[in-house]
Amino acid sequence: MDGERNREFRDARHRIVLKPAMNDIVRRTYLFVPATRTDRVAKAQAARPDAVILDLEDAVPVSGKTAARDAASRDLAGAAGIFVRVNGPDTQWYDDDLALCAAIGAAGVLVPKAENPEHLRHASQHLPAGVPILPLIETARGFGNLAALCAMPEVQRVVFGSIDFQVDLGITGEGEELLYFRSGLVLASRLAGLQPPVDGVTVEINDAQVIRDDALRAKRLGFGGKLCIHPKQVAPVNECFRPSAEDIAWAKRIVEAAAAAKGAAVAVDGKMVDRPVILKAEEILRDSHRLAAS
Repeated sequence: MDGERNREFRDARHRIVLKPAMNDIVRRTYLFVPATRTDRVAKAQAARPDAVILDLEDAVPVSGKTAARDAASRDLAGAAGIFVRVNGPDTQWYDDDLALCAAIGAAGVLVPKAENPEHLRHASQHLPAGVPILPLIETARGFGNLAALCAMPEVQRVVFGSIDFQVDLGITGEGEELLYFRSGLVLASRLAGLQPPVDGVTVEINDAQVIRDDALRAKRLGFGGKLCIHPKQVAPVNECFRPSAEDIAWAKRIVEAAAAAKGAAVAVDGKMVDRPVILKAEEILRDSHRLAAS
């Protein structure tokens, strides 16, 4: 009976297949840099985020959109690993921002206020093939259309714009008030074969404990990364999404015990080990090896 359940579990896992492009590295930290300050990109990279996001949207006033885009075109052409948050699809700057992303070889594009799958299709048609698109879910309509947005071919993962989302829905609070929506993003991402979603920003810059608490909550819920707004936030967020020493030690005990048992029932730390536990342990060890090599 146990063997039959394990086969059923493996079969169920295999029914959800990752999109080919989603097998890329799962980034833990994305650090914003205002497009008005391209000189800060090097400083941002020195904080060692997994990606730097050049922000053409919230960080740039209306009067400075064209100048910011021109500066990015001049200063960042060919810069490696730069993501770009463009202005929204309903703005006059959307197409020009997408053209900039193509020109500088952006590593990925964040589309704010993502609601309509056709807007993402439009973006993919104006970008080189294979450039990942990360829709920002910031509105009720975006959340309502989540499955359709996730189904778009170039979407790699979704990002939770939690602050704008609270404003749109009249929600006050970052904790249990958003639990349903955060879990919805994780579920929709998994069903679509996407990478785990990215959680929104923590507005606190100097309180490392608040930053860690927010990052650990996101990790517990199934998120794979987090947006950062200051270099100080990168290290604690990276650490929270890295398997802990205790997690790695536990995973090694599980894998070693399972290998020694050769398919027979086995207990570790007083608890029975079944196939889902083994898969979790193997995932932790893969993650720790990947991060150690990066």
